[in-house]
Amino acid sequence: MKLFTKMYDAVLRWSQHTHAQWILAALSFSEAIFFPIPPDVMLAPMAMTQPKRAFRFAGITTLTSVLGGCVGFVLGMWAYDAAVLPFVELMGYEDKLATIVNWFEHYGIWVVFLAGFSPIPYKLFTVSAGMLSMAFLPFLLASAVSRGLRFYLVAWLLRWGGPEMAIKLRTYVDRIGWATVIIAILVILIVKLMS
Repeated sequence: MKLFTKMYDAVLRWSQHTHAQWILAALSFSEAIFFPIPPDVMLAPMAMTQPKRAFRFAGITTLTSVLGGCVGFVLGMWAYDAAVLPFVELMGYEDKLATIVNWFEHYGIWVVFLAGFSPIPYKLFTVSAGMLSMAFLPFLLASAVSRGLRFYLVAWLLRWGGPEMAIKLRTYVDRIGWATVIIAILVILIVKLMS
């Protein structure tokens, strides 16, 4: 079944769209507030197929992600009960949010730095930082540095691989995709059995 190949081809087409940069910016901005899909999904193929513009794309992704993070921060600070809490409940993020609040209490600003660089949902940290009235300037700096490191690293790696990597990756994308699904299922089963 070539499910992942079809998705890969679709993402490559989107990355070549006339308005791909605007799509990337919108995705990056919204992901920092509410959208579940990380901007790397768009950044990676754009950097891979247009390596000379990879760092420009990383800059767009970083800037719009940090701006979205600022909106998430403001929402957390001023509209948590009215707008954020219903969304958290709808998405089933209550446990994750409780864990994040606990991390903020123990690790402070370093949590924002970790979330900005890692695949952990950044949006939960932007809203939590505002909800917990974290100082805005440290939040902004940690977000800018960590998001920038992440997106420039992605751009650099895929720029290095270039269009040749896009072709090679297509050959193995289904194997990689199904292996990832199987590993995720196994991890979930192991965690459930251990708890």
